[in-house]
This record gives sequence, C-alpha cells and structure tokens, in this order.
Amino acid sequence: MGMVRGENLRRYRDIGRLLLKYGRSDVIDGTALRDSLELNDDVDSGTPAKAEELAADFEALGPTFVKLAQLLSTRPDFLAPAYIEALARLQDQVEPFPFEQVVEAVETELGVRMATAFQDFDPKPLAAASLGQVHRAVLRSGQEVAVKVQRPGIRDQVLGDLAALAEIAELLDRRTQTGRRFGFGAMFAEFRRSMLRELNYEREAQNLEALRENLSEFDRIVVPRPILDYTTSTVLTMEFIGGRKITSLGPLGRMELDGEILGEQLFAAYVKQILVDGFFHADPHPGNIFLTPDKRLALIDLGMVAHIPSDMQDRLLKLLLAVSEGRGGDAATESIRMGKELDDFDETRFRREVAQLVVENQGVRVGQVSAGAVMAELTRISGECGLRSPPELTMLGKAMLNLDEIAKILAPEFDPNAALQEQAARVMRSRVTRLASPGNMLSAALEAKEFAERLPNRVNRVLDTIADGEIRFRLEGIDEKEFMRGIQTLANRLTMGLILAALVLGAAMLMRVETSARLFGYPALAMACFLLAVAGGAALLVKIAWGDRRR
Repeated sequence: MGMVRGENLRRYRDIGRLLLKYGRSDVIDGTALRDSLELNDDVDSGTPAKAEELAADFEALGPTFVKLAQLLSTRPDFLAPAYIEALARLQDQVEPFPFEQVVEAVETELGVRMATAFQDFDPKPLAAASLGQVHRAVLRSGQEVAVKVQRPGIRDQVLGDLAALAEIAELLDRRTQTGRRFGFGAMFAEFRRSMLRELNYEREAQNLEALRENLSEFDRIVVPRPILDYTTSTVLTMEFIGGRKITSLGPLGRMELDGEILGEQLFAAYVKQILVDGFFHADPHPGNIFLTPDKRLALIDLGMVAHIPSDMQDRLLKLLLAVSEGRGGDAATESIRMGKELDDFDETRFRREVAQLVVENQGVRVGQVSAGAVMAELTRISGECGLRSPPELTMLGKAMLNLDEIAKILAPEFDPNAALQEQAARVMRSRVTRLASPGNMLSAALEAKEFAERLPNRVNRVLDTIADGEIRFRLEGIDEKEFMRGIQTLANRLTMGLILAALVLGAAMLMRVETSARLFGYPALAMACFLLAVAGGAALLVKIAWGDRRR
C-alpha cells in the first residue's frame, strides 16, 4: 500500500469495500482483503445487501467500473446470483455533456469549423454514455450520419481507474488464496486491453469495416459504414441507421416480426464471428442492437470487441458441440485442455459437475435456460474445482449473456442446441472446403509425389541395413566426469584471477608507502607484487590458450 497514493488509494479502498460488501463469503477472504487494503471500516464479508444497491455503487465509481460491472455479470464464481442479475441489467447511461464541448471537440479533431464540415448537426444527442455521446448530423453531401464524440477528460479518468485496478489485481494475486486461484491479473489484462481499444475511435472504425465485410452474407444483419475522412481517435462518424431498441418492442410489435429468422441469423452471425473469423462484437446488449424500419438487426457500437486465436477456436467448437450434444465427458476434457490446472485442481469433482450441467442443459429452450448462463456456470465450476479458465471465455460469456436476452425477445421458442449443431456443421464444411482449395490440393499432391518417389529407395536401405545386421543406436548424454572436470577448471581459473587482481590492487596501495628499499625507482614490495601479478597473468593466459586449442 506504500506505493498507492491520492486518488488511486481512494479507488483502491472503494473496490475493497465493494468486494467485502457483495463478494461471496466462500470465495472472498474478508480478513486477508481487509488487511491488504488497510480497511478499518466496519464492513463484513458476505453481509446481506440489496442487489439493487450494487448497480448504484458501481455507477457512483464512474465509467470504468460500469464496464467492469458488466464484465462481472458473467462471473457467478465471484458474486451471488442476485447480484449477477442486477449487474446484467446495468446499462451505461449518463447525463450528456454540453453541446459547446461537442462543438469544440469536433472542430479541434477535424480541423475545420462545424458549419464547414456539416450541413446540419443536431445539438440534442441520440444517446449519452459514460465514454461519449452520439449526435445525428448531415454531411455537406447530404448523407445522414451519426457522430460519436468522446467525453472530455474521460481518457485520463479511465487510465487512473485502470492503474488502481491493476494494483489491486496484483495485490490480490500475490497476497490472497482467491487471487492465486482465479488469476485476477490475467482477467484484468484482458479487460484493460478492451477498455483502451474502446477509447480509440479509429480502432472502432476499423472494427466496423471488418465486421461489415465478415457479415456481408447475412441479409438480415446490417453494420454501419464508417466515414473515415471524418473520423479521429476521439470523433467517429458513421452512416446513420434509424431504428429502435429491441427491448422497446411491445407484444404487437413482436407479432409483426419474423423473429425466428432474425434469431437464427443473429445466432449464426455470432457463431461465424467466434468460430470462423476469430473476431466478434463483445458487447451485444439491447442498447447496441437496433431493429431497423425494414425489419433488420443493426449492430452498432463496436468499441468492445474480442479476438480468439485459431487454436482456441477449434477448442471452443469442440466444447460447444459437446455441450449441445450432451457429451459431458468430452465437454469436461475440452474445458481442461483450454484452462490451466492449479495445484488443488479436483478433476473428479470437475468432471462430475460438468457432466451434470450438460445433462441439465439438454432439450431446453431459450425461455428456460440461457447459453450465456451455461458458460457462466461452467466458469464457476472451473474456479471452484481449481481450474483457471482462459480470459477469452470471460468476454465470450459476457457476449452470450447479452445475446440470450435479445434471443428471448425475438424468438422465445428458439432452440440453441439444434442451431449450434447446424452452425457447427456449417463451420466444419467451410473448413473442409478451404482445405480442398486448388492451392492446398496442389501442395498436398506435390508432397505425396515426393513421398512416393523416395519411398522405395528408403525401404530398400532399411531392409539392407537390417539384413547386414548394421543397425546401430546412438545415445547422447552428459559425461559426468568431464562435466565435473570442466566445473573444477572454471573454479580454478576464477580463483587465480581473483588472486592476481588482489596482487595488482595491493601493489597500487603499497605505492603510497614510503620506504628506502627501491626497485626500478618504485617501492620494492609494491613492484614485487606487481611483477608477480604480471607473471601469474601471463601464465594463466598461456594455459587458457593452450588448453582451448588442444580441446
């Protein structure tokens, strides 16, 4: 705590109080946490508190903690179920900042006056969040656009919050058993990368372009096109897509929709993003998915995205297929391969609980269970059994929890298991097709041709060697005697070098001693030490050169 000062110290203790107030008592070590954070308040771990208070406490801490709360809503291994539900409903909505600051930010970033860049600019924001707000505008060309402007000073505030969170994550990992088990540092590193990407609107513009291209095959999914000439790191201009939030639809409005097709395409689009592209929209809460007037789904606000490496995609595909097909043993095996086994990992208990989870998930529909809840439950089981899940699963679980809420609205009878099996088969066909491309086929044919040409000669050589009895085995290991001899030689040379250095140093000090005995005009004893050091050094050099040359 000695390195934490000022605002970070206050944030440090605010986070500690939240953990003590809301954390699960069987997970959070209240005494260790209180001592680590120097908390003298009368706050008890596991004290019952209203779940509704949780969202307010996180909102009071600022935008970084609102995002953190949304992430924690995917972690039932940290918080009790009632609090998880409260965090899952938390939306990032705050009061807008003045239009004068919007004008100043836009003109400064774009380098032109507002009236020069835009034909019209609505001073009333369409939406306001903790990181920025969106205004409707019209370019000089007549194109309608949405302009997203970052809140002034928000970057410095977020960086300060991230610094405090980094310190507390490191402290918990170092000083508490809970931290060592769950690895808060790795989880925070993934969260930090996500937050920094969300603060960079140029990166968000790149995300919009990439997602538009990746989802071009889905006719019911639309992604706004960024206007790059009007985009900087803190101002993002994109084409305007009208519509309304999914959650605003009433019963009559839902009857007018072809919800089954919309749900299938949305689900298929996310399966493609996760298992094929390795790049997905990680924050699909209802505020970021609109229903357009032509009955399509618009994916907006791509500040928070996640990347999944190809090897992780293969493991996720196997895991999701195992869950959807009711193969609990395979699901447990893939989870173990994806995670990191801690010292106290209880594999027997883990396999038993995962198998039970998979069986309970069989045959249910969205209205009864959510795929995101299943992923969250899998994470909880992993944590309790001593298996640390990879950070990518946290972002994936967050996306799936939000996606479940939308799927329930669009198609209450949608069957996620059947859809997952269908989409997984589609993904596998796509991969096989790529393997069967002309380039891959030609490369495989050339390798087969080379193998076939060399095979007879290699077989003949092996058979001749066996017939002549000339098979030999060569084992290479460490010659212990030679190894010890080398160590002894090294030690002798170091010792002799130290002695010679001492002689030179002693000779230099004896030069200051006044004496009648002289040698070459210098004190005799000093010169004797110096000459002895020269002779010893020369002998050592000769021995080293001769010994190395002989070896």
